[in-house]
Amino acid sequence: MAEVRKSFEEINEKIRAGKAVVVTAEEMSDIVDEKGAKAAAQEVDVVTTGTYGMMCSSGAMFNFGHSTPKIKAAQVWLNDVPAYAGFAAVDIYIGATEPRLDDPLNKVHPGGFPYGGGHVIEDLVSGEEVSLRAEGYGTDCYPCRSYEKDVTLVDIPYAVLMNPRNCYQNYNCAVNTGDKTIYTYLGVLKPDIGNGNYCSAGQLSPLLNDPYYRTIGVGTKIFLGGGLGAVIWHGTQHNPAAERSDNGVTTAPAGTIAVMGDLKLMKKKYLRGASMLGYGLSLFVGMGIPIPILDEEMARFTAIRDRDIYTKIVDYAVDYPQSTGKVLGEVNYEQLRSGSFKFNGKDVPAFPLSSYSVAREIAEELKQWITDDGFTLGVPQIPLPGSK
Repeated sequence: MAEVRKSFEEINEKIRAGKAVVVTAEEMSDIVDEKGAKAAAQEVDVVTTGTYGMMCSSGAMFNFGHSTPKIKAAQVWLNDVPAYAGFAAVDIYIGATEPRLDDPLNKVHPGGFPYGGGHVIEDLVSGEEVSLRAEGYGTDCYPCRSYEKDVTLVDIPYAVLMNPRNCYQNYNCAVNTGDKTIYTYLGVLKPDIGNGNYCSAGQLSPLLNDPYYRTIGVGTKIFLGGGLGAVIWHGTQHNPAAERSDNGVTTAPAGTIAVMGDLKLMKKKYLRGASMLGYGLSLFVGMGIPIPILDEEMARFTAIRDRDIYTKIVDYAVDYPQSTGKVLGEVNYEQLRSGSFKFNGKDVPAFPLSSYSVAREIAEELKQWITDDGFTLGVPQIPLPGSK
């Protein structure tokens, strides 16, 4: 069999003609096992991936429209959650982790954090009204000093989800070696390694299926929150130099992407505000990325299975907060997804902070976008750092 070589444009032409073969990452693993990577690369054109989990570095950018008379907003609140107004007259950004003004935070520990920026985003996507309150200092061209209005997403002229760091390429399995319960962004951790919490879709996760970012870069079109989005840069804390297994897959937190998409096209099912007991607020984000099978290597990468993906076991009682760099061990995602893993001879219950079933739904929906709706691939214009 001749060497397989395909281009983005060749694959897009097949998509436009309705002839592209598209499978999910789960399906690709079976195809490669049955036929081999070269035959799979010849047969399959696109592999769809998906992930759904808490992604703290997320938020939404709005232009809420001019009042009469006009206001240069200096301070803005949405349902009493502060938004950042230091852009222009009525441009604002609300972060997913921003708490409501009256939240007692952790003054009574552990705090409940019932409502914040992620919930505002969820409410807007759900079609609910949100109270907008703005204050300004007054200028000759923007004389209004205060403005209040109940708005829905339909009323807001410009609304985009704009997330500086999403879709981590692998992440820690968190445990607690201490003698008391602790409250972290990876959930509640029981003492004496009473549980291990993780957050990844493993074999379905986008950047684990393209470990060297060969097909994912600035300009890649993605499924974001149930609507159309794009990769706009590498994400904050992007670290392609993280340790890798022999198969090229990272074994620690590594690559990340910054993404943007039209909030008005998104769905509550894939954007949900999150309250983390004793820690704070976040946003559950659903994301899917189509990966073109350009050659045999990409076929092998997208055939990765949970048993082949390892992550670090890290102590969040001492080593993580004190940044010691110490690692207690490694565990693979097949073990984590089974519900428990062995550590020092002990069965440790494993709990996900991401939903594998929703990640699977996203990969299937993205597959339908391509096969039924002719969704073509976005050709990366700028590679992510570390791409090969």
